[in-house]
Amino acid sequence: MAEHYSSFNRGNTRWFLQRITAVFLIGVLAFHFMLLHFVNHAAEITFLGTQARMSQVGYFGTMIAFLVTATFHGVNGVYNALINQGLEGTQKQAVKWVLVVASLVLVAQGSRTALYMAGIIA
Repeated sequence: MAEHYSSFNRGNTRWFLQRITAVFLIGVLAFHFMLLHFVNHAAEITFLGTQARMSQVGYFGTMIAFLVTATFHGVNGVYNALINQGLEGTQKQAVKWVLVVASLVLVAQGSRTALYMAGIIA
């Protein structure tokens, strides 16, 4: 019987970070649904309202943390799924660096948008 390898073996760093980011994302999504579906109803969500929320330090910080955490969680999941499918060697390194660059671009653009929405940059 062939041994099954998983990059998500219990106890390794990627496994731990995937679980921690999942817990954080569940909490932030609960906050999101409560605030934007029960406190404010969908018909009441406006661009100006979003700008007002983003100008609050706590909300802004939460959204930036959500951006970084969701990016890491998603990319780490995709990378580990590819490793589990047998990706190795040069292909593994190439995919890793493409995902790292894509993650940095995503976080940079998301941060830029958040800074604009908060009125910090024009």
